Amino acid sequence: MIRLLFLIPLVLCLIWVFYLQTRGYSLKQGKQGFLYILIFSCVIAAFYTLMMWLTQLD
Repeated sequence: MIRLLFLIPLVLCLIWVFYLQTRGYSLKQGKQGFLYILIFSCVIAAFYTLMMWLTQLD
């Protein structure tokens, strides 16, 4: 499960690119969305890292 976490930002970015193309926007116009996706993915990664660290304490 943990080793597949890199797929979250990849899939979200692909969905965002598809959305931008279908609505007629350029990638430059959608750069704020990519920033939000990266921030969201970092928060998820930090949460899982914290949970792994907390649950492995003896």
